[in-house]
Amino acid sequence: MVERSDNLGSAGLAPAYEAGAVARADAFFAREILPLEVSLMQFLQHNWRNKNEIADFRQEVYTRVYESALQRIPEKPKQFLFATARNLLIDRARQARVIPIDAASDMDVLDVAGDTPGPDQIVMARDELRRLQAALEKLSPRCREAVVLGRIQGLSRREIAQRMGITEGTAAQYLAEGICALVEHLQRGTKAKP
Repeated sequence: MVERSDNLGSAGLAPAYEAGAVARADAFFAREILPLEVSLMQFLQHNWRNKNEIADFRQEVYTRVYESALQRIPEKPKQFLFATARNLLIDRARQARVIPIDAASDMDVLDVAGDTPGPDQIVMARDELRRLQAALEKLSPRCREAVVLGRIQGLSRREIAQRMGITEGTAAQYLAEGICALVEHLQRGTKAKP
C-alpha cells in the first residue's frame, strides 16, 4: 500500500498536484493496482533472490506507479505495473554489480592473489598444451583442420565448410570425429599418469 503523510500528498509527494489529480490517482490505484498485489508479490519473489527486500520493492513499485498516475493514468494498468516492477529489478541488479571505487582500492590492501599464474600452474599449462599439440598431430589432416578452425579459431560450421571447400555436414562430421579422437587421446594420456 502507498503510505500517506498528512503534510504531503499521496505517497509522500509534494502537494503540487491539484486535488482532482490526486483523487483520480487514488481511485485508479485502489481500483486497478491494489487488486494485483498478490500477483506482484509472486512476480517479485520469483525474480529476486533476497526475500528480505521484496516488501521494499513492492513499496517502490507502488510509489513509481502512483507518481506516474498523478501525471497520467496508464491505459493498461496491469502491464504498466509489471513493466515498472521489471524495470526496478533491472535497475537494482545493475546497482548491485557496481563496485564503489573505495572498495576497489581496498582490494589492493587485502593482498589478494592476482590473475598471474604461479610457476606450477605455468608448468602444468605448458604440459597440457604439449599433450594437446601431440593429440592434434595424430588426427587426420582434414579432422585436424576442422578442429583448429572450429575450436581454436572459433569459426562456425558454415565458415569451416567454406574454408575447407566441403559441405557443412562434412565439416560437422570432421569436427565431431576430430574432437572425439582428441578426447580419447587426452583421456588415455591422463589415465596412464599416476
